[in-house]
Amino acid sequence: MEGDTSTRGSDFKLVQKEHLKLNDLRDRNRSGNNYLFKNGIPEYPRPEFHVSHLKHDTNRQGLIGIKESKGFKDPSGKGLVWWGLWVGGEELRSAEQRLLQETYPDRTEQQVQDQQSFLGEFASSPAFKKSSRLGSYRFTFPLQELLEAYKKQFCGGEQPVMRVYQTHLYKQEVMYAVLVHSPANQEQFSEYPLLTDDPNAVCCYRDGLFIWRPEAMCATHSYVLDQNDETQQMEARPYSPYEFYVWDNVGVALHVEDKLLEFGPDRLREKLKFCEGERLDHAPVQFDDFPSAEATVRRRWPEDPPLEKV
Repeated sequence: MEGDTSTRGSDFKLVQKEHLKLNDLRDRNRSGNNYLFKNGIPEYPRPEFHVSHLKHDTNRQGLIGIKESKGFKDPSGKGLVWWGLWVGGEELRSAEQRLLQETYPDRTEQQVQDQQSFLGEFASSPAFKKSSRLGSYRFTFPLQELLEAYKKQFCGGEQPVMRVYQTHLYKQEVMYAVLVHSPANQEQFSEYPLLTDDPNAVCCYRDGLFIWRPEAMCATHSYVLDQNDETQQMEARPYSPYEFYVWDNVGVALHVEDKLLEFGPDRLREKLKFCEGERLDHAPVQFDDFPSAEATVRRRWPEDPPLEKV
């Protein structure tokens, strides 16, 4: 494993060309990770999320740069623009129904009606929160709109290529990175495996959606999954004392080199909202409160409606 430091000032270990599941990470990271090697974690669900939107969080300086340039570029010089999966209430509901149907395909109509919602109790990690660790301004775009813009601006109209890029292991977080690049850069990135529709993979791409199968969706485990095979029901039961564990998420890196992924200013404003900052110890990220964010956005889009919260 290589060592590196993220833009938010957090040290992490890096594995190239692989998306390592937790058991594989334990084998590779024999030096130990206090969270990764914890025992006695209560049982939790393993749903499959079908994600149709990506988010890009930034601070005030990043927002100003995006507005002035009319799009997204990499200020670090590494040639990548990073996005995260946006998982909302609809994605949670559909994932819950898929999990129930796959686990208990022969449920009666009454059993279906008796089933109470439970998956939201386990969606406690930062991957599911409305808050941000990267800044107070969030752009949320449909995945297909982003890929279509990238296809036209960077791929000469051809389909972008997706590859298994990296696994990042932080103190408590695992991030699975997907690389998106132009077919013209095949040789440059040929060492990275193609992202295939593998039913056992943590992340894949299918039918215009990212399919994400979280390895650890809770971070703070204050519920335990209770499966009753007799009644064919699932339930989230309170668990005390709660346990801290690793949590995982997916990052999507668009390869732009030193160029700009351009959108019109009106479209940028339509997809912009305010999000609360989640402050981390020793992190250099600066957050704005909502009044400051409103004023910042109003100065740059004076004719537009008021800023909304995520």
